[in-house]
Amino acid sequence: MDISDIFLGTVMLLQISTGASANVFLLLFYTYMVFSSHKLSSSDLILTHLALANTILLTYGIPETISAWGWRNFLHTIGCKIVLYVYRVARDLAICTTCLLSIFQAITISPSTSRWVEVKAKLPKCIIPSFIFFWVLNLLIDINALVYVSAPQNSTAIQIRYDLKYCSVNILSVEATLINAIMLSGRDLFFVGLMSAASGYMVFILHQHHRRVRHLHGSSPRAMPEVRAAKRIIALVTLYVLLYGRHSIMFSILVNRKEKSPLLVNINTVMVFGFPVISPFLVIHSDRRMRTFWKRESTVSIVDSS
Repeated sequence: MDISDIFLGTVMLLQISTGASANVFLLLFYTYMVFSSHKLSSSDLILTHLALANTILLTYGIPETISAWGWRNFLHTIGCKIVLYVYRVARDLAICTTCLLSIFQAITISPSTSRWVEVKAKLPKCIIPSFIFFWVLNLLIDINALVYVSAPQNSTAIQIRYDLKYCSVNILSVEATLINAIMLSGRDLFFVGLMSAASGYMVFILHQHHRRVRHLHGSSPRAMPEVRAAKRIIALVTLYVLLYGRHSIMFSILVNRKEKSPLLVNINTVMVFGFPVISPFLVIHSDRRMRTFWKRESTVSIVDSS
């Protein structure tokens, strides 16, 4: 094990611990809001589900970290299948949840015309069914991971296209690979397209709103809760789209290269966790209730200590 492996493992451990701590904090904070008789908004419920998906997603970094520190065959075939299956389901839940969040907020800030009033009234009732649909959809679509993933092997009968060091992704036939790639890419592009369109619509609505209120003295559109929420979600979607595009390009390069570059592989491994690590901090920074919560807890601690 050389210095680069030690450095990679250390960076990934810091990533996982930081991201997991932030996402668990969001889960605990929103749970606290519920049990403290505070009303949990629909967008908070979606953010809670996103934090849950991110937390599960970050568990994939544990075997990656162990592998970076020199361990290779610590997972058997069953373990590899479970790890990759859970990773892909959590990753796809993050896509679907971010998409739902952007669509929900776009409808929320849309003009209260007769066309949108009925939709806005029914929207909160669709959140839990949407979560159930996302889980069922991704559990079924990603089940192919149980077929193509195995423990590392040297058999020449199976063409290994992507080696994860501790697991292998096997290609059994070109036709099956093509069908699988079209299905998965189509689903990802569908949800990424929806969230991008919803974010573009929010930008348009916010621009119109700013033009209407900027001539009114004392008006502060930035302070409105729905405006802050919309900007937060636009930032989340922009982050996701950028990281998704980066991952797609780099993964394609790695798969199609005859000789794998260790540097590119390590960079891709580290950046895989970009969204679940960064996104909770965007949420925490943009939610004023977090600051109120910390101030109140700090004041209570000072009073108790005195």
